[in-house]
Amino acid sequence: MYGSEELAEEERRRRRAPWGVIALVLLTGLALIRNGSGEFDVGPPQPAPAAASDTRVAGGDGTVAGLAPLAYAVPDRVRIPAIQVDAPIMPVGLDADGWVGAPPPEEPNLAGWFTGAVSPGEKGTAVVVGHVDNTQGPAVFYGLGALKKGNKVEVSRQDGKTAVFEIYGIEVFAKDDFPGDRVYASKGGPELRVITCGGGFTKQNGYDGNVVAFARLVEVR
Repeated sequence: MYGSEELAEEERRRRRAPWGVIALVLLTGLALIRNGSGEFDVGPPQPAPAAASDTRVAGGDGTVAGLAPLAYAVPDRVRIPAIQVDAPIMPVGLDADGWVGAPPPEEPNLAGWFTGAVSPGEKGTAVVVGHVDNTQGPAVFYGLGALKKGNKVEVSRQDGKTAVFEIYGIEVFAKDDFPGDRVYASKGGPELRVITCGGGFTKQNGYDGNVVAFARLVEVR
């Protein structure tokens, strides 16, 4: 029989694909959300050049001094006060084409946690995705490109803890030249990537890029 900790670990293993499979998909830059209408007079904000990611002071293992990684726990809500985001989170995996699945487009205020990576607060890089817009208007991460270094992302988890991440970079990358290793690879400590569509838009191909917010765990509540 499994104890509570063993059951949690077993559930974690079932939910997460082998790292080799994840790396094959993520590090080639294929795991990107694709949806977005782009059908509005004013497009979503794009990151400023000054917001490009940089190196922040951290421990030798990539953690903030005195802050240990959390255990696995399913996230259930994301808040980004600087852009008025307060949204529930649903689990998402890979779709049939090998892309990270996104929440249903008809649900604009809904984010997705990629279950093939770690949960937010664990050691490694967690991934949260969401739409930039739909046919009715802006969606959950429409304002992602307006974030600045130092802004916070709060992720509440089903274990009752809230993982607070601080943004240290916000950039837009072309989908056909996406730096998967830079975005997804583990930095040694608990990190988070928040991703949505961005860049230019055409009706034929949709958005040509992805906005990525880079953040590191700085507090647990």
